[in-house]
Amino acid sequence: MLAILFVKMAPFFFAAACTPAKTRFLFLPPWWEYLKGGTTDALGQCAPNFTFPGDIWSVGLAILDMLLRIAGFVAVISIIVAGFQHQFTMGDPQKAAAARRRIYNSLIGLAIALVATALVTFIGNQLAK
Repeated sequence: MLAILFVKMAPFFFAAACTPAKTRFLFLPPWWEYLKGGTTDALGQCAPNFTFPGDIWSVGLAILDMLLRIAGFVAVISIIVAGFQHQFTMGDPQKAAAARRRIYNSLIGLAIALVATALVTFIGNQLAK
């Protein structure tokens, strides 16, 4: 029953897969980012070419890419919050040191997220060829 529902609803979920410009929300890629193109069915609706065992890695990489980009956003927010904490330490050296540590750790996390995102994007683009 679930498979029948999926087949009936597939054109609604996959309609944007064939558009050349992939729309992004907050720089997040769609889950079909690394799939190899889409096809147009008899009704003129678009659907991505998804084969179960082979394309799981492509979808998994797209989801990992989304999560890494969200981690980058969280790191930037953490840097901003730590900057406010540093501004409002009121001369307490322990609070200032804690805020600086948070800034350093957030910068390290942001760097890791950026490098990992670049690596995942590179691997995903190589799989999509």
